[in-house]
Amino acid sequence: MPYQEVFVLFWEQVKESYQEGRFAKLTMAKTIGKPDLKNIFVRPLTSKDNSKKVLVKLRYQSRETEDEESELTLDEAFVFLKPYLRTSFSSVLLFTTTKDVTFKVNKKGAGRITENSPTFHNVTEAKSDL
Repeated sequence: MPYQEVFVLFWEQVKESYQEGRFAKLTMAKTIGKPDLKNIFVRPLTSKDNSKKVLVKLRYQSRETEDEESELTLDEAFVFLKPYLRTSFSSVLLFTTTKDVTFKVNKKGAGRITENSPTFHNVTEAKSDL
């Protein structure tokens, strides 16, 4: 199945875990080539206005390049992350309190989802400065 369709199924699990309070973290990993961008992390966010948002953090290889952070809704995060698939990263790891879910894209452009035991047992939310 094409990776775009599988990623939509994967994202449904992200949304479900977020709505149920099980979402701990999402990490884009396994860079393609040697980009300056090392990882992208997504964590649940507690904001002062109690809006449902996530903190998206771009971490770079170079120490001279400062990490970038954005506060987005889950739908905005989906749109933000999608272009990085298969161009910068070949895998996305979803960590929840009940299971870890891995989305991978192979060289032929097919997507695959696998599940493992949970790494995290508690959800730690990032704090919003806004």
